[in-house]
Amino acid sequence: VEFLLKKNNVFIFNGVGSFLDKSTIQIKTEGGSTKISSKNIIVSTGAKPRVLKGLEPDHKNIWTYRDALVADSIPKSILIVGAGVIGIEFAYFFNSLGSKVSVIDIEENILSTADFEISDYAYRQLKNQGIEFIFASKVEKIIKKGDQVSVTILNNNLKKTNNYHKILSAVGTDANIDGLNLEKVGIDLQGGLIKVDSFCRTNIEGVFAIGDVTEGPWLAHKASHEGILVAEKIAGKKPKALDVNKIPACVYSNPQIASIGLGEKEAKNKYKDISIGKFPFSANGKALTEGEEVGFIKTIFVKNTGELVGAHMVGSEVTELIHGFSIGMSLESTEEELMNTIYPHPTLSEMIHESVLNAFDRALHI
Repeated sequence: VEFLLKKNNVFIFNGVGSFLDKSTIQIKTEGGSTKISSKNIIVSTGAKPRVLKGLEPDHKNIWTYRDALVADSIPKSILIVGAGVIGIEFAYFFNSLGSKVSVIDIEENILSTADFEISDYAYRQLKNQGIEFIFASKVEKIIKKGDQVSVTILNNNLKKTNNYHKILSAVGTDANIDGLNLEKVGIDLQGGLIKVDSFCRTNIEGVFAIGDVTEGPWLAHKASHEGILVAEKIAGKKPKALDVNKIPACVYSNPQIASIGLGEKEAKNKYKDISIGKFPFSANGKALTEGEEVGFIKTIFVKNTGELVGAHMVGSEVTELIHGFSIGMSLESTEEELMNTIYPHPTLSEMIHESVLNAFDRALHI
């Protein structure tokens, strides 16, 4: 990335930046400070691990996800607080390396924002791998005991105490906005995030914000796309507004999970009459040949228009397949166009075709 920046004549100033006014940034360094003025400024300061009271990280016994990325050893046992994307990815990772993994969440299922069938299927697969899940519960008290941590877990009025070698707090992120002097410029915030429109514009002319300092989904590819969108907007081009419903999301566990658009419950609430198609990995020749029969693909259409409004996958390499639905939604493809598309054989991508066919009772291979 540094090479690409230099190649494109981007100047980098290392230091701590903050607004002096809407067109001036002050950068403080050990040797002093520098002021930079510009007609356009983009805030792209990312996010930091969220810290809950009682779960303050000491970076030894209690980790943030950043600590987990640079761990100097694999813990014998670990309690992961939070069953969202970050928690599930680390749960799979440490379990596959031999740790005894437990995951606790205040909700009653994993990946609470995912389509319910996908999250339930993934939960059962991960549980079968040996990961323990503790739902509808929270951490009440932590006591450090040498190289272990004693954790009191509260479920309704029932308390249970277990010992773990590490605790990983994976309860989300908070925007890195402290010290930016946003209030001095008058930039609007909402829920601790910088409020922007579909072109990433703040309420202050010439000031944009992208990535994890704005409303989710908090994904690297969303932030990258926003950066391109804003650069083109500033350059006088005419980029399309960001549509958050057409941003694919991926979970890099095993099985992998990928989705785009609305889940079944949300689609029913919005459109009432929908068509749902499903196709399992176990009926796909390529998946069977590779020994990857676990998983399925689910597609959701508006019945009377054929509009594709959601696609959800769980299984091997689904993060490599979701782009097919991304393209389809971007082109506003209907079920007829997707059904008449020729998919190569033998491939996993044939399951996309079959799930669409199944939504309209036309599946061939099941």
